[in-house]
Amino acid sequence: MAVTTNNKEIMNTGWHFGTPVYTIEKPEWVSSAIKATDKYIKASEKSMQKSLKERKKFLGNKDYLKVKDHGLSYHSTPLNGDPDLKELEQYIGATSWNLLDEWGYDMSLYTMFYTEFWVQEFAKQGGGHHSTHVHWDNHISGFYFLKCNDKTSYPIFHDPRAGAMMTKLPHKDKEKISQMSDQVYYKPKPGTLIFFPGYVPHEFAVDMGVEPFRFIHFNLQAVRNIIVDTAKGMK
Repeated sequence: MAVTTNNKEIMNTGWHFGTPVYTIEKPEWVSSAIKATDKYIKASEKSMQKSLKERKKFLGNKDYLKVKDHGLSYHSTPLNGDPDLKELEQYIGATSWNLLDEWGYDMSLYTMFYTEFWVQEFAKQGGGHHSTHVHWDNHISGFYFLKCNDKTSYPIFHDPRAGAMMTKLPHKDKEKISQMSDQVYYKPKPGTLIFFPGYVPHEFAVDMGVEPFRFIHFNLQAVRNIIVDTAKGMK
């Protein structure tokens, strides 16, 4: 409620240009998704051995034993088409289309395509994190959490409006989330699924390495049907 200086006149308030972040709990896929992604994480750990050997050579054995894989993340190759993740992949794709349609876009003109779909697990020795970034050339981004708890890392989202960030003022209560908050974080649990617009800057807090932290990350792009149809005709 907004009032004028005499506290008698109430002004109508219209909030515009907000940013949605959607969450839903889907624990029914956690066990099968962990099993399906184990092989990808193991493959990433194997490929990381070269980097770890280089780190050991640089630091020396004594200092290397203090850090080992500290600060690293194990990233997989693309998960697209894995039959054990088919239901999850289809659910994310259909939901992403529905969200864009809900926002008022004419999605009859577009088809959703994955640009990225991968699993990652933070370092066993802690320090895993992601600095603030966006995934350019995408419309929907999101995460599906497989291994996490209240002691692991978590996603932090930042206000995507550059002009708004330039004019922010200190908040009276920094713990209270409001329309003017410059960032917000979510503490996920296994099965938490998050969707958000691809333009939203986000990061992951530094992981302490106390418990395993694994999640699937995805990005999707809405491609005009005329481009899709033209590409099919070029084959």
